[in-house]
Amino acid sequence: MDDRTNTIAGWALAGGILALGLSIATGMIFHSEHPEKPGYPVEGAEEAATGAAEVPIATLLATADPVHGAELFKKCASCHTITQGGANGIGPNLWGTMGEEIGKGKGGFAFSAALSGHGGKWDFETMNAWLTKPSKFAPGTLMTFAGLPNPKDRADIMVYINQQGSPIPLPAAPAAAPAAAGNEAEANAAAPENGAVEGNAAEPKAAH
Repeated sequence: MDDRTNTIAGWALAGGILALGLSIATGMIFHSEHPEKPGYPVEGAEEAATGAAEVPIATLLATADPVHGAELFKKCASCHTITQGGANGIGPNLWGTMGEEIGKGKGGFAFSAALSGHGGKWDFETMNAWLTKPSKFAPGTLMTFAGLPNPKDRADIMVYINQQGSPIPLPAAPAAAPAAAGNEAEANAAAPENGAVEGNAAEPKAAH
C-alpha cells in the first residue's frame, strides 16, 4: 500500500508541476503580445498635434510688452549692459543695437568670426532668429545662451531692446484672413444661375 500511495502522490505532484509550467508559459505568451498602450497608432496624429502654425512675430510685436521685456533682459545683464555709453562685458553693450550691422562696432568688441562674418543688420527678423537659438543662427558663435523658445517672450524683449537707443519701425502685422462668410458670399456671386447651367434643357428635343 505504501508503494502504491507513493506512486499516486508522485503522479499528482508531477501533474501539478506540469500545470504550473503551462500556466506560466501561457501568461508569458499573452503578456508579450499585449500592447503597452491600448488602441491602434494613427500615422500623422502626433505630427498634427505638434505642427500648429506659430503666430507670426510681426503680429506679436504689435502687442508686445516692453516692461516684461525689461524683466526678461535681467537674465542677460550678467553678460551685457544696455545703457548709453555702457562698457562691454563678456558680451557687447547693446545700446542702439537694432538697425546696426551684425558683428560690427560696439566699441571694438571682439566678435566671433561666426557673427563678424555673418553679414546683414539686426532687424526684427534677424534678432528673432538669434534669440530663438543663437547657435543655429550663427553656427560657431561663442554665445552660450540656449535661446528663448517662447515667441511672445522674444517679441517683448525685442521691443524693449528697440527702445534703448535705436528705435526702428515695427514691421507691419500680416493681414488677417478674410472671414468665412465673406468667402461664401464671393463664391455665391461667382456661381452661375440655375437657368444658365441648364441651358441645354431649354433647347427643343429632337424628334425620334
